[in-house]
Amino acid sequence: MGQHILVIDEGTTSTRAMLFGVDGKLQGSQQEALQQYYPAPGLVEHDAAEIWEKTLSCCQKMIEKAGGADKITAIGITNQRETVVAWDKRSGEPLARAIVWQDRRTAGKCDALKADGLEPMVQEKTGLLLDPYFSGSKIGWMLENWPQVRKAGDNLAFGTIESYLIYRLTGGQHVTDASNASRTMLMALDGDDWDDELLALFDIPKQALPRIVDCAGDLGTTAVDLFGGPIAICGSAGDQQAATIGQACLEIGQTKATFGTGAFILTNSGDTPPRSENRLLSTILYQHQGKRIYALEGSVFVAGSLMQWLRDDVGLLKYAGESEELARSVDDNGGVYLVPALSGLGAPHWRAEATATISGLSFSSKKAHIARAALESMAYQCHDLKTAFSADGVDWQGLRIDGGMVANDWMVQDLANILDITVERPEFFETTALGAAMLAAVGAGLYPSLEAASVMISGLDVHEPDIDPATRTSRLAGWQRAISSALAS
Repeated sequence: MGQHILVIDEGTTSTRAMLFGVDGKLQGSQQEALQQYYPAPGLVEHDAAEIWEKTLSCCQKMIEKAGGADKITAIGITNQRETVVAWDKRSGEPLARAIVWQDRRTAGKCDALKADGLEPMVQEKTGLLLDPYFSGSKIGWMLENWPQVRKAGDNLAFGTIESYLIYRLTGGQHVTDASNASRTMLMALDGDDWDDELLALFDIPKQALPRIVDCAGDLGTTAVDLFGGPIAICGSAGDQQAATIGQACLEIGQTKATFGTGAFILTNSGDTPPRSENRLLSTILYQHQGKRIYALEGSVFVAGSLMQWLRDDVGLLKYAGESEELARSVDDNGGVYLVPALSGLGAPHWRAEATATISGLSFSSKKAHIARAALESMAYQCHDLKTAFSADGVDWQGLRIDGGMVANDWMVQDLANILDITVERPEFFETTALGAAMLAAVGAGLYPSLEAASVMISGLDVHEPDIDPATRTSRLAGWQRAISSALAS
């Protein structure tokens, strides 16, 4: 048996294959960028064929680096969660572009269901709110609007990205792990299968959906011709659940925040599904040997994608790291606040129609103030979520953070300052991939539990608050004015 774990980390803007040792040390990584398609305002799509081809290429290069398929003990997969693909069961080829989690095209459908008084039933069953963010309404839209999807009949398959990749890797195994299934709005949190009442809301045929399985265990074996030999797929989880595992938030109350394309905060809630009264989400953190562990979640739709937009489309930044330099170059935000609702607003507001705003501009405002306001919005949005979590009886005692944005030291300290708690950053930022490696290691029998597999995690960098309380209060008051104005527009 090999001594490497191959992780597929399929994100919104790129796909990667990462090679880990069983001790959790990264031994190699291959990454390819993914094209983003924006057919109209609010619409976001991916080419699922491109996702497959680039993922396969990245995997092949890492397997070659390891010395061949026989050197890989297991594969773990983690993915952008609510993005959905329709494909032909015979060929595995996609029938249309994937609809990405950020896409808002089904807002009207969700609003109509809300108007019919159906959101309480949906929330009670799934822990989710009626929002175009989740996969169910996207699948229904595909069936209604894309003839090639509808005409596929018995050969039609739907799945989130990990399900699609497993199907292609194995040559026909149609499964989805429980963490991803819990994000579709088609499965009850305490159910073992797709819920008939929820399927009926969006007119989705059950036979087109995958079988729901554990996050760790035997999830299939790769086709021999792909890598020169079979490799067991032993772990799978949505990216935010995987990051929570990779941060060792394995006890009730432990909380992590991932700052990637969006920002997502999860708190371990144990083996009982949490119920939110403050528009947070209940989700499955992971399932192992049929036992589920749940989490309470807050979702911010725009985080790292804000910096990408400021760099690539607005031209405010020459490179992403310049935001830290600009933030440090001024003493404060100069009264400037940026509400980054470029894809609507997520928790706790859930306003799909909201748009981004910049307020407080004057002739004294410089681009440094706008860049600083963009970074500050990360801490403000997290503070809004912390308030909602606290109202639901889950007050954060500390926060473990990860994702590409946390390389920004200024932003990390600002989080500690505004949240007024200890913020811990791991030495190895890519905890999403590490969580998938831990699941695969458990699924392959290398460790008996995720708690035992947590030895794969490295040390932490700790940040404590160092801001004057009056300054914190003043800044938060400015944010409340800005977000109230954005919500009112």
